[in-house]
Amino acid sequence: MNPGKLYLVPAPLDFGCDTQAPLQDALPLGTLQAAAGITHWICENAKSARAYLKRIDAVVPLAASLQAQDIRELPREVHKKGDHAGQFDAKPLLAAALEGHDVGLLSEAGMPAVADPGSSVARAAHDLGIVVVPLTGPVSLLLALAASGLNGQNFAFVGYLPQDSGERQVRIRELEALALKTGQTQLFIETPYRNAAMLQALVQTLQHNTRLAVARGLTLATAQVRSETVKGWRSKAQGLADERLPAVFAIGR
Repeated sequence: MNPGKLYLVPAPLDFGCDTQAPLQDALPLGTLQAAAGITHWICENAKSARAYLKRIDAVVPLAASLQAQDIRELPREVHKKGDHAGQFDAKPLLAAALEGHDVGLLSEAGMPAVADPGSSVARAAHDLGIVVVPLTGPVSLLLALAASGLNGQNFAFVGYLPQDSGERQVRIRELEALALKTGQTQLFIETPYRNAAMLQALVQTLQHNTRLAVARGLTLATAQVRSETVKGWRSKAQGLADERLPAVFAIGR
């Protein structure tokens, strides 16, 4: 028996937002059709996965009812610590693929395994000889980078910055020094309810000629992208219009 495939299924970027965008505006029909045909899933949270599948079903009928979908969650420690370092063995989660079923991998928003858990599943699939198929959909990091005006030829995503204010300030200065020396754009994210504190720390810590970009609510009708020098941010003294919207931060020359 030939194994099934592992499909990396992107999700819209409106997770946790008050307003949801129509799926057809954020995801191509081909992606929705492929997702609708999958009945076995690996995800972060089964409840939100079912909610997403319900949205897909309204556009393209699912191959099996929501109740009949086989949905398995990544372990909680993977959510908290990540799975990018190769320490979690995801092979048992791919048993259905070895039995011939296609399996879909979901994150809460955007592309699985990019700024989200899931790389361990893709890695395990390769080790098991299972074909990995990434589907087309929104990736907030690339959308933010493209809109920022910062260097898109040389960039790095560094995940989350420290929560401790002193450690965060040190890390901001490290990233700024790297960006100014090499021209490499530095991208990072934060939990939405800490976005305002992050922006304040950036404006207070960065040099006045460093360019700071903040992209939030991407793909939503309320999307906003602001990119200018820190001096400009300070002079306008403008914070985030909606602190709850998911945001991507970027610094560079």
